[in-house]
Order: sequence, then structure tokens, then C-alpha cells
Amino acid sequence: MKSQLAIVRHGQSEYNLENKFTGFADVDLTAQGREEALMCGRKLQKMHFDDAFTSVLKRAIETLDIILDTIGQKNIPVFKDAALNERNYGDLQGLNKAETAEKYGADKVALWRRSFDVAPPGGESLKQTQERVLPYYYAHIEPLLQQGKNVLIVAHGNSLRALMMHLENISPAAIVHIELLTGVPRVYDFDDNGKISYVEHLAQ
Repeated sequence: MKSQLAIVRHGQSEYNLENKFTGFADVDLTAQGREEALMCGRKLQKMHFDDAFTSVLKRAIETLDIILDTIGQKNIPVFKDAALNERNYGDLQGLNKAETAEKYGADKVALWRRSFDVAPPGGESLKQTQERVLPYYYAHIEPLLQQGKNVLIVAHGNSLRALMMHLENISPAAIVHIELLTGVPRVYDFDDNGKISYVEHLAQ
């Protein structure tokens, strides 16, 4: 059955603004982040969602709340789970990214941030993040899509990059170069066979 899936990285957070590694740190949205969530809702205005999913971190939860309020769909079921949390940045959480690059070297920090299977000290690699995201997707989200339902996921840059690798068949080498912008929806159309027939990036 035909269905749609929209994925959204939360709006700008306080740590995004301060150029800090966020990970599991539970920080608020900035005023700009709330505006990004509002603009995202306007881009999704014509879509109807049956269910919504988010992490247990408040920056994603608030972004989802703003989107649902904007599109007038506050009453749909919302599921929150730590499986969709941002990757754990371990010892780097709360540290300034530029200062960390000066300390460890830009190449090393770039490897920690963008590679598929290299984890930062005390944290998770993208591969490890994917190992918790995909089982949750298969168990809870994919069955809804197969029933012809439209689903909205509001989560984080890395948990969504991990999901994108599966949805778009992106290789570990290619995912290094992909970054999701805050508050910009990506919409997948599924055909009657459950295959993705169209991907739209609503950046404008």
C-alpha cells in the first residue's frame, strides 16, 4: 500500500548554536530552532500523518510538538523512544568542536564525527547508532508504512543518517559526506510494493 515517511532533524539547539558536541546531553532549542520547527511545519502543511515518532530528548520532542501544532495534527499517536536518540558522543559531549579539533587534530575529530565505524572516546560510532535505530524501525515504524499509514519521525542528525543509509542504500563511504540540516524535512513516498518511489528534500 502507498504511504509516506517524513524525517526531520530537530531545530537548532543551544549546543548547535554554541558549536558543541551534544549527543545525549538534553539541551533546549534556541529561538531560531523553534522558528525552524515552525517553518518545517509549514512545509509539511499538506501532509496528513497517522503516527509520529521521536526520541526522548527534549529538543526533538519540542520540535515535533511545534510541527504537529502548526499542521493541526496534535491528536495523532506520538511514540518516544531512546532508540531514536542522537548518537552518544561520550567524552566529547559538551565540548566545543573547534577547541576539540585543536586538541586532537582536525582529521581525528572529522573521523569521529563523520565516519561509519569509528567511535569517539567513550561514545558510539554511527554503526553502533544504526544497530539500535534499525531494529526499532523494523519493529515499530515499517509495519505502519506497510499498512499504508503516513509516518513522521523527528529525531537527530546521526540517528536519521543511520536510517537514511538503509532507506536510500547509502554506503558507509558515502554517508561521510551527508549532513542533515536542522528543521528541514525529507519525505519518502512508498509504492504499493513497499519500495521507495520518490524522495523529496523540502529545503526551500
